[in-house]
Amino acid sequence: MQSREDEALARAAVAALTGQLELAPKPGLPDPRDLAARTTRVDHRALRWSARALAPGLAAMAASARRTGEPTAQLRAELGAIGRCTEHSVALAGGGHRGSLWALGLLVAAAALDPRAGAQDVAATAKRIAAHPDRRAPRRPSRGSSVSAKYGAPGARGEAKAGFPHVRRALDTLARTRASGATETQARLDALLTVMSTLQDTELLHTAGPLGLRHVQAGARAVLEAGGTATEAGAEALAAFDTDLRTRAWSPRGSAGLLAGALFLDSLPVSSSTQAP
Repeated sequence: MQSREDEALARAAVAALTGQLELAPKPGLPDPRDLAARTTRVDHRALRWSARALAPGLAAMAASARRTGEPTAQLRAELGAIGRCTEHSVALAGGGHRGSLWALGLLVAAAALDPRAGAQDVAATAKRIAAHPDRRAPRRPSRGSSVSAKYGAPGARGEAKAGFPHVRRALDTLARTRASGATETQARLDALLTVMSTLQDTELLHTAGPLGLRHVQAGARAVLEAGGTATEAGAEALAAFDTDLRTRAWSPRGSAGLLAGALFLDSLPVSSSTQAP
């Protein structure tokens, strides 16, 4: 049975995802500018709507973790089963968010295991959950796992098994950029670029290959090396980078999902009085 705490964690995770969706300008990624672009291939409204369809599944994951009480193989199997059901519900609501669901599901479950834990401890617990194989998972490999095998990239599973290093780097960037006096939007954009600059994004490897991936990583680094989005030079570099990725139709979706994970951890601890977004 779900508790108010489980539902609060789910709301916080959905708020993190919608916060990521509302961020702009995101290079090559869906953002609110798409609402005014009649030619865009991305329905931003549908993405925002379907993000809310994750809430019941995420609350169920939190309840499962709280009931199990330990990051066991049983919990990993339950999370996988809940995740597959949630993917179906999200598809009916408009689709998207598969990578975000993977990251947020593990982090929500880890947070439910210890409601007093901070971000770093939650990431460490998520690593312990992800270390167990999902024995009930379909035997047919996903596109992401196939790309990971082809190019030797860690992929979403490798990121989780390593304790979400890119989520932790994004958190460090958020703290550092906020302390420098940047706006919240600038801090979040710099955090996203930090992830993009080193992540071996399987979505990019699928659409653009290794050379394209390196091109995107270099573009993200160029913005950060110019001083970040809070500086005039960094803002100009971001605009050029965004135009480049949109022209090429390259979308670093893996980075977006990990930023959502960082924003969720940044919101901890979560109170049961948290309001729905």
